[in-house]
Amino acid sequence: MNSFILQTFNGISYAALLFLLASGFTLTFGLMRIVNMAHGAYYLLGGYIGLSVAKATGNFGFALIAGGVAAALLGFIADKVLIKRAGDNHLSQVLITVGLAYVVGDVALKIWGGDALKLPVPIWMRGVVELPGGIVYPIFRFFLTGIGVVVALLLWLLYRKTQIGAAIRAGVDDREMVSATGIHVDRLFVIVSALASFLAGFSGVLGGAFLTVYPGAEWEILVFALVVVIVGGLGSLEGAMIGALIVGLLDAYGRWLVPEMSYFVLFGPMAVLLLFRPRGLFGTANMT
Repeated sequence: MNSFILQTFNGISYAALLFLLASGFTLTFGLMRIVNMAHGAYYLLGGYIGLSVAKATGNFGFALIAGGVAAALLGFIADKVLIKRAGDNHLSQVLITVGLAYVVGDVALKIWGGDALKLPVPIWMRGVVELPGGIVYPIFRFFLTGIGVVVALLLWLLYRKTQIGAAIRAGVDDREMVSATGIHVDRLFVIVSALASFLAGFSGVLGGAFLTVYPGAEWEILVFALVVVIVGGLGSLEGAMIGALIVGLLDAYGRWLVPEMSYFVLFGPMAVLLLFRPRGLFGTANMT
């Protein structure tokens, strides 16, 4: 029973990390129709920048902000200089952003080397919590879960309770109609893109303290984030929440119960879901 509870906690904490990365990805595609495969590279860059800042300042909060800002700047430059030139051609978007991801990965390898590096965290995050039943669990995983819940709540409030959120939701459903009402869609693009990139870099710092940061991490985490988006449905914030929880728990239970088939446990249900719900659990009919 204790093992089941531990794996449930593991799945929830990993789901929090995946949500931070996937939420921006799904909203970016939902509003901007951009397939940005460089999201994993933003994660990697944020992790490395956060590592350098944490070592230089000893402040984990500064590292989180620096990682997010660095990814947001890279995302802004990529949108203006590279992705914008691809127009609505999704294949070009994929090729450009995959190329960008490889460039970022090689630059990171040159600067930080090829070893797996772990971000230093404050002393109070390094301990464990003793739970009823003799269960011992790391404090940092609870912290990560708490961050995920807080960010999810803030995003939900922004998405559902503000005028900006209403415009974003309308843009996801019918971008042309939103433009016709006089709303400056390009400004929405900038807001959503900056927020998505920031969250990717922010999650990279947390992931660097949680899983370590290393060359190739951008592709590994991106695969899981894509599964979250596919399961939850493109353009749906609620879908990203539920999808992240499903993927996190399936990954944890799969690695625990049948480690040699852990990928099947994750991707098998996804394939079955797509047979009956091709747009995911919360995807809309006009996500084309």
